[in-house]
Amino acid sequence: MQSIPVDMTRLGTMTCIVAPEARIANRETGEIRKNRDGQTMYTVGVAVRQDGRRASIIEISVPGEPAGVVEGVRVHVTGLTAFSWAMGDRHGLSFRADAITPAPAPAPAGSRKGGDA
Repeated sequence: MQSIPVDMTRLGTMTCIVAPEARIANRETGEIRKNRDGQTMYTVGVAVRQDGRRASIIEISVPGEPAGVVEGVRVHVTGLTAFSWAMGDRHGLSFRADAITPAPAPAPAGSRKGGDA
């Protein structure tokens, strides 16, 4: 599996469209996937939209449950990496991140910092 770091400065807005869900390691037993440090791995569905382009939907795996990340909230993704994979005649990309957190709310239009002018 080849690891590909993702340049976050080139991505546009990112919005959670599927709230964090624990990843299942074994569907027959219901075993939850954990990383090397024993943290539960979660998957978050994220819509990525660059200016002037259509949105793409990606699922990002992250260690630990992302606090405050719910459907509809804009998110900030730290340490995003893509991994190419192949199984038989199937292939694709999967995504992992160090963390996913709610993005700060944008300032309302027309608001300024400081005192009156």
